Amino acid sequence: MSENNNMNDVAGNIKISEEVVSTIAGVATMEVKGIAGMCGSIAGDIAQIFGAKKNLSKGVKVAITDNNVVIDLYILVDYGVKIPEIAWEAQDAVKTEVETMTGLNVEKVNIHIEGISIEKDKTPAVAVENNDAPDENETAAETETVETEAVENVQNDEE
Repeated sequence: MSENNNMNDVAGNIKISEEVVSTIAGVATMEVKGIAGMCGSIAGDIAQIFGAKKNLSKGVKVAITDNNVVIDLYILVDYGVKIPEIAWEAQDAVKTEVETMTGLNVEKVNIHIEGISIEKDKTPAVAVENNDAPDENETAAETETVETEAVENVQNDEE
């Protein structure tokens, strides 16, 4: 990321990079109750799997012009939350933190809801081959076994 921000001071210039603003915004976003996570790029997710440091600016896009900032957040919310309320709370938290820590003017905080996170305990049984009805030759015990295996597979994928 480039260091776009120049704040003139008597002693010299202060430059705050977009990456710093992204990190502040990402941390502030994750502190909002009801936000399950941030959505990053596929390349970033793969790098994290292979041992790269956790990217605190994942799911955050920042554009700095002069002393003004526009921030885009790409988030996952918990199932059952009131999405507009969570979005407004995230916008307020990010605006407050970025302005307080950097002295920049946050013009906009755009929220992009990319998905919903469902708790493991509440994961419904996943039907095999998108067909909930048991085959006419399949017994109830076979159906229960298949559904249990499907739920276990979904839970393992989430871990």
